[in-house]
Amino acid sequence: MRRTISGIALISLFAASSLLSLQVRPQNLTDGVYTDQQAARGQTIYTARCASCHAPNLTGRTGPPLAGADFIANWNTGSLLELANKVGRTMPKDETPRLTSQEVADLVAYILQIGKFPSGSAELRMDEAALKQLNFSAPVARPAAVPSQVAALPAAGSVAAVMRGILFPSANIIFTVQTIDPGEKREPVDENVSGKLDWLVWGGNIYKGWEVVDYAAVSVAESAQLMLTPGRRCENGRVAPVSDPDWIKFTMQLADAGKAAYKASQTRKQDIASDATNQLNDSCQNCHRVYRGRVHCVKP
Repeated sequence: MRRTISGIALISLFAASSLLSLQVRPQNLTDGVYTDQQAARGQTIYTARCASCHAPNLTGRTGPPLAGADFIANWNTGSLLELANKVGRTMPKDETPRLTSQEVADLVAYILQIGKFPSGSAELRMDEAALKQLNFSAPVARPAAVPSQVAALPAAGSVAAVMRGILFPSANIIFTVQTIDPGEKREPVDENVSGKLDWLVWGGNIYKGWEVVDYAAVSVAESAQLMLTPGRRCENGRVAPVSDPDWIKFTMQLADAGKAAYKASQTRKQDIASDATNQLNDSCQNCHRVYRGRVHCVKP
């Protein structure tokens, strides 16, 4: 009887430890989250589908580098899930089919191998919860910027010009995602039908729908800084209150909204991108509520 009980206890202990080992997931990329065999498959995929843009050695060409200090610096604040989603949802840039989940996992494994992250005994899987817990190593310091000898360029246009030339058309592209799926294939646009220059039509065949949304979001985020250029004037000729705390706060909100719209666009999902337009709308309304139409372009 004692031997039987002892045997049962040992079996239970072994089962519990096995269950525990199955539940424990690697928490760091140094734990070995892919296999060498998987990375070898990823290398084949990379050579066929990625090398033309990112270079055979992953140092970057028309596409950004996928190895080295710059790559790590760009991705150290994100999870491996973000990298996998970027690959799976937006790559490759050509008209060829998107990679399968298995191909994405294999390709990421190859990127990790080239990045000198150790291999392990289990393959990397497209498990959202697990990938979200995996982050790259500590931030890599970028080379110190060389002080520029060029003085900051003065403002070339008014606040209204920046709004109408950059922010308004870019924001409209983002808002259009609410009703139009950028991923749907459409007939090529004939730019010469009307005989007039239509900025919504001109060049409409150059980039894919989601790419247009990406670029519009980046334009919003980057252009926000233009609203803080010293000496920029309002439409009435008065100097814009670029040092006003509210003006600065609303400008930062606009930049954040642009970044959020870009992140949402990268999912390639219309509902997520549409939801992100709420933040952009709020940032615009917050500023307009205080400054739009006010005398001298300052708060009353």
